Amino acid sequence: MVRAPSKPLTLEEFLKLPETEPASEYIDGQIIQKPMPQGKHSTIQGELVSAINTVVKPQRIARAFPELRCTFGGRSIVPDVSVFTWDRIPRDKNGEISNVFPATPDWTIEILSPDQSQTKVIKNILHCLSYETQMGWLIDPEEQSVFAYIQNQQPVVLDEAEALILVPEFASDLRLTIGDLFGWLLN
Repeated sequence: MVRAPSKPLTLEEFLKLPETEPASEYIDGQIIQKPMPQGKHSTIQGELVSAINTVVKPQRIARAFPELRCTFGGRSIVPDVSVFTWDRIPRDKNGEISNVFPATPDWTIEILSPDQSQTKVIKNILHCLSYETQMGWLIDPEEQSVFAYIQNQQPVVLDEAEALILVPEFASDLRLTIGDLFGWLLN
């Protein structure tokens, strides 16, 4: 859902608004509400955050966050999964994880929902890549495919069960196939 305010809001004004459920994003001066996650989306998102954190969090390499607002480059977006390398996780004065993330994730992951614009999601991934995100995934549960977007490279489409999904170098110990990813929908 796109909300066109009577007078365009600035990014700073948008950030002062109360959060919505589901989250709204600020893109090119427009407020766009994300669709409500459904079963397949939620299942993949939850399992993926856990799988990534199991590999990268204990060694303090990185951390995956679900539905985290990231504000950078004139936009404020909420990827389905944002992964930040450990040294780039914003911290408050107490050394705790900050509530505000004014930074691009190192790895952005979007899970396509029914009736969601694939173009809008790809634009967010490409925006992230133009601000130093190392990799973006677009997961399509209906097609059981993953598009891997890598900085300065052609996208890679993975849709065979045994295909190992490409991950950023910092997460190289994560070994996940297309079959593993979409197998979560059966369990």
